[in-house]
Amino acid sequence: MSHIPHLDGITCRMVETPRGRFHLLERGPADGEPVVFVHGNVSSATFWEELMLALPPTYRAVAYDQRGYGESERLPVDATRGLRDFSDDLSALVDTLDLDTFHLIGHSMGGGVAMQYTIEHPERVRTLTVVCPVSPYGYGGTKGLEGERIWPDGAGSGAGVANPEFVQRLAAGDRSTESPASPRNVLRTFYGKAPFIHPREEALLDAMLSTAVGPDHYPGDSTPSAHWPGVAPGTRGINNTMAPIYCNLSGIVAITPKPPLLWVRGADDQIVSDASMFDIGYLGKLGLVPGWPGEDVYPPQPMVSQTRAVFQRYAEQGGRFREVVIEDAGHSPYLERPDEFQAAWFAWLDES
Repeated sequence: MSHIPHLDGITCRMVETPRGRFHLLERGPADGEPVVFVHGNVSSATFWEELMLALPPTYRAVAYDQRGYGESERLPVDATRGLRDFSDDLSALVDTLDLDTFHLIGHSMGGGVAMQYTIEHPERVRTLTVVCPVSPYGYGGTKGLEGERIWPDGAGSGAGVANPEFVQRLAAGDRSTESPASPRNVLRTFYGKAPFIHPREEALLDAMLSTAVGPDHYPGDSTPSAHWPGVAPGTRGINNTMAPIYCNLSGIVAITPKPPLLWVRGADDQIVSDASMFDIGYLGKLGLVPGWPGEDVYPPQPMVSQTRAVFQRYAEQGGRFREVVIEDAGHSPYLERPDEFQAAWFAWLDES
């Protein structure tokens, strides 16, 4: 279990809920306007600390380690429920904390969790902010703006396409720079626009290395497939929750009421992108995965374009939506370009 050092002004505690024990970071008055932060994959609540401290003092910031991350309980993940294990955890947590309504912000996979929660509890969400979120159609294995599944079994998505060396080094607690697949180098190269060397790099690396690794956690299990690239999602673990056979968040278009929706992304994001360095279709196109069947069969997933299409329909059906693109930033614009990010987000909170 990791014990990550926190910035001055951040308090931490464990909270027991009906769904498990979760580690909580907080800042601000107990009666402040609540903001709940949901972190992404292979990270923890500590990624939010600078942004929590920057919030105006009238807000109460609440960030938590999701199951299997940070100091929260190492609960298994049923991927066949999509992201619902995580969104149900969030529901139990906010109920335990007696948060009736609140602002909700999620990053990457956490953006998907925030969308899933909002689909199920739209009346609880004052505003929804998603930062470089997973596509509403999941991660990998789809094509076109409507998220058409390429293969029936979702081949090319889920745990089986995670970099095995990265998984091994993560499990071993590797802090080195000896391989491009070391967690530190992945942080520097992909979590932000390279070279992304954050002043709190050691704490961010601690957060990454706190991830529970295995078939029930990160990345999950996999199954052989007759379709390229020869591997399909299993039924357990984190990466499989975002496979298109289990994950579809496009139902957010139809919810009532519709919270104001802000989408912030880095212009140079290499993780969630229409040309993602983690998408098997794009890697195949680059010749990095053998046997690629071609763009007509397995094109790169247009992740950003899919997200925009869904959010535009959200607006057409009565929601308020804004897309903000932060230049010279990658997958973590709130850490890379804090001034630009905070200006956009705080203005949105004020308007809403």
